[in-house]
Amino acid sequence: MSGSALLEELRWRGLIHLASEGLEERLARRPISGYIGFDASATSLHVGHLLQVFLLTHLQRAGGRPVIVIGGGTGMIGDPSGKSSERNLLDEATIEANSAALRRQLERFLDFTPGPTQPRMVDNRDWLASMSVIDFLRDIGKHFTVPYMLAKDSVQARLAAGMSFTEFSYQTLQATDFLHLHRHEGVDLQLGGADQWGNITAGLELIRRVEGRGEIAADSSDAGAAEPTAFGLCSPLLLTRSGQKMGKSEKGAVFLDAALTSPFDFYQYWINDDDALVLDHLRWLTTLEASTIESIAAEQAARPEGRHAQQALAFDLTARIHGAEEAQRQVALAEAAFAAVVDDPEVLASLHQALGGFEFGPEAEAWTVLDLAVAAGGASRAEARRLITQGGLSVNGERLADPTAAPPALIAGRYWWVALGKKRRVVGRRSG
Repeated sequence: MSGSALLEELRWRGLIHLASEGLEERLARRPISGYIGFDASATSLHVGHLLQVFLLTHLQRAGGRPVIVIGGGTGMIGDPSGKSSERNLLDEATIEANSAALRRQLERFLDFTPGPTQPRMVDNRDWLASMSVIDFLRDIGKHFTVPYMLAKDSVQARLAAGMSFTEFSYQTLQATDFLHLHRHEGVDLQLGGADQWGNITAGLELIRRVEGRGEIAADSSDAGAAEPTAFGLCSPLLLTRSGQKMGKSEKGAVFLDAALTSPFDFYQYWINDDDALVLDHLRWLTTLEASTIESIAAEQAARPEGRHAQQALAFDLTARIHGAEEAQRQVALAEAAFAAVVDDPEVLASLHQALGGFEFGPEAEAWTVLDLAVAAGGASRAEARRLITQGGLSVNGERLADPTAAPPALIAGRYWWVALGKKRRVVGRRSG
């Protein structure tokens, strides 16, 4: 894919929310270096970052050079965009450890092999930390008017609730990043999510100003007659199913680190993707070709109950992040999790961990079916009795209707495969 084809690729995938004028003409001339910043406030990226990561992936595939800025400096400040409160400031050791973890995850998406498109990873502490207050105010601050800064959506959203000067200044720091990278790394493009457009345009305006292309005004729509040398592009936001932006601090965040979100939960998240969203997600979050996605869409339309699109998305993302072998394992576990009976001890052991199973000891030898139902479901005895009498309990594939009866024999002398109602499955395991 050539640089000139990058925008065409991003358009059909629906990955362009806004782009600055002149970008298409610039890409037609030669490949471009583009950057995205990631703060180092956690040990893992989460799925809300995936759209931006795929922007870098497509940029590299089109012959461009991705530049990843780890916000070691700005991470100590905090970006107010999309936030309702100020974040905690981080110490240097935490930022360094988190940065190393993010690099390992990005290697799942970008090719770090030496060459013209090899990604470059930098930390903005390297240039921000060395600036004195006087230098910053003289060289950067003088280019920003207060009306211009107040006009940003990220600022307006926080003013009523209160906003520190620290966060108010964030846009000037991110603009400084773009200026530094433009000057010293040959970076002409900043990428980001839709909520970053205000910060991106602040960088464009700063570059324009210091290059003598005009003043920064509160209304920055007029970029002057001179041909721009820097550009911005932002994608839509990946939203939760309730319509909220996905983030590390939001309830239900799904991380790429297996220690924070298990491969089973990660795979299940995408298997349960909404029918109305899944085809968009296939375009946004994979590198599958148009013909492949069109074929999947056709099958999804013909047999929506088969959830073919969700299966393709879940497998592709799980394989990319956790490896193909792990993705195959999750396919098998997903199929087993809804089987009438599972009698393979190895599969049951995996499901016990994935589904959050329960443990029991020698006392279970005296259990009734009612005791087993209570242990498996954590419900009261009255609720468990009602489940049993209504035909909602099956153990090892056998429906049990008598609460006072003895449970079936253990599978492989150690496991019970318990179905509670139509959807919930749980594995009981004898301890020791």
